[in-house]
This record gives sequence, C-alpha cells and structure tokens, in this order.
Amino acid sequence: MQENSLGIVSPRVEHFQEPLTFSCGRKLASYELIFETYGELNSDASNAILICHALSGHHHAAGFHDEHERKPGWWDACIGPGKPIDTRRFFVVSLNNLGGCHGSTGPTSENPETGEAFGPDFPQPQVDDWVDAQARLADRLGINCWAAVVGGSLGGMQAMAWSLRYPERLRHCIVIAAAMKLSAQNIAFNEIARRAIMSDPGFAEGYYLRDGTQPTQGLALARMVGHITYLSDDAMAARFGRELQPSNPEDSNPDAPQFQIESYLRYQGQQFSSVFDANTYVLMTRALDQFDLAAAYGGDAVAAFAQARCDYLVLSFSTDWRFSPARSREIVDALLAAERPVSYAEIEADEGHDAFLLPIPRYLAVLDAYLQRVQA
Repeated sequence: MQENSLGIVSPRVEHFQEPLTFSCGRKLASYELIFETYGELNSDASNAILICHALSGHHHAAGFHDEHERKPGWWDACIGPGKPIDTRRFFVVSLNNLGGCHGSTGPTSENPETGEAFGPDFPQPQVDDWVDAQARLADRLGINCWAAVVGGSLGGMQAMAWSLRYPERLRHCIVIAAAMKLSAQNIAFNEIARRAIMSDPGFAEGYYLRDGTQPTQGLALARMVGHITYLSDDAMAARFGRELQPSNPEDSNPDAPQFQIESYLRYQGQQFSSVFDANTYVLMTRALDQFDLAAAYGGDAVAAFAQARCDYLVLSFSTDWRFSPARSREIVDALLAAERPVSYAEIEADEGHDAFLLPIPRYLAVLDAYLQRVQA
C-alpha cells in the first residue's frame, strides 16, 4: 500500500427504527445505512465532511477492506492523509444511499411485511430522501454542521440539495460534474438503460430474486450504454481507436467481438451485472431523472439558491458531455445572481465524465486549494 493510503478500513452499519417517509408518500418503518469513516472527529465535531456517491457508487470510497483487495475505494485518489480531502484534518463520512445494493436497505433487503426481498416494491427514492437519511446519520454521529458536503455527478446533486434542505448544516458545498437537472438527452439514455433491463426475460417484472432468475444480459447492456456516456470520444480513441481483437482462426462465433472497444464494453457490462442489483439501477436512474433543483421554487434557480448559507465550489471537465461545463456554468450563474459565494474551475481533461473519479493533477490541485480554506 502507498504511504498516503488509509490502509485497512471497516464499514459500519447504523440501524434506524424511526420511520422515514419518502417524497413519493410511501414509508420505511425501519432501515439500515452502511457507511465508512476516515480520520477522527474533533472535540466540537466541526471537521466532518460528507461524501455523496454517484449512480453506481457506494460507501467504500477510500482505503482497503483487507490486504487482498486489489483496488482501493472508488475515490481513494482524493481521500487520505496528504490528499485533497486530508484525513489528518477532516473526519470523512461516506455511505451507501437507501435503495442501494451494497449494504443499506434497498430492493434486495427483506420486506418485513412479506418476509421476502422488497424487489420492485421498494419505495422510489428522490435525492431529498437521501439527504434526509444522511441528516439522520449525521445526528447519530453527533455532527450538527458539516465542514463540507462533497459529491460528483448524482452526488453533486445531493450536495446542492443539502445546501437548500439543511442550509444551516453545512459550511461548504462542493459540486463536481453535475447539473441542476438532467437534459432530455440524459433522460433518454437512462430510459434506454432501463428498457434493456426490463426487457430481459430474467427481470420477471422485478421479482427475479423470488423467481430465482437474474436479468444479467439486460443489466450488462444498461451498463454498456451508460459507460459510453461516461467516456469522451478522445478518451475512447486514445485507448482503443479502431484496434481489432487478436484473430483466432478457430473462433467461428459470429457474435465474437471484432474490435477492442467491443470487448472492453462487454467485459464492463459482465463485471457490473455480477455485483449490482437491477432494481437498484432502475431506482437510481429514476431518481437522477426526477431531480430538479428549482422545481419547488417555480423553476427559479436564483430563488432556490437564495435559501443557501454556505460557500460553493463548482468543478466541471472540458470533455464531459454527459454533464457538460455549460451545466456547471448555469449553477454558477444562478449562485452569483443569488449573491452566494462561489468558486468555479473548468478542468481540461480528455477523460469525459469519468474524469471526476481520476487523479488528474490540476483537478486535485484545485480541490486541495479550496479545501485548504475550509476551517475544521
């Protein structure tokens, strides 16, 4: 392990017996949230940072679960001693949202009313519901006000929702590669992904766990569609171009991939479908589609951000066409009009939307410089 690695980390589970009513009107009588913490909470609980995950993310953001784990948590480049989110200064909390499939209560959890998995009967969460659950977790941890709430993509939407829903409970909001609402094109990509899942005979109308089936092909296709949108054309060209797969004279399968990009996408789809739940993917994409920061304010983003009390950092990436820099500039313009303190940077990067997960030097430097200003 690297010197600035967190080393071995262990997840924790918090049980909640207080009912949580979702925006859709349905209720969970009880639920669990799985999370990890890194660093130490200081005496007045003023140094806590919340990490909000994206569509397919989870609680394991940094460090390793054991000495045999090959890859660290999904944002290990940013979290740890000497890294932008420096665990020598900050107490970091990263959780798996409700509806997830990595340990928090979700579609694969037992429905106490039936004794079977919730499956498609799990309540449809909204971003505000996740924020409410995160606030309850903060209460359990003794955190009245976050030093910062940070998120990329769908996580950035949660960070913005925090600044409006609990304006007195965060001092800084860091929004990375996000938008105030999805474009029609983004909604279209998500619908194609859901159709791929639901059209798989193994989906069984969402009751595949009960029926002993799995929509693996549909989920793999959904991931392939999504993965394409996370990469830029330049990134795919540089990595794969039009390179062919090594020829095999004995392979007469007409479905065999001819190009390296085909093989890569199939591998990504197969890997994802083996670890992620299809109903969770449906729930998460719908929550993403339905998020609209200014909807409760008559569509007026300036009026929405006028409720905030925190400072903001907004970051975008030049080749991100899923959440383009134009969408981040809309956030910045609304914040300026609402007279909220905001810093903005557009990072030159070839990696597309996935850039927010990667150790791009300028990106890490901007994030680090801003967090140096955040008082613990």
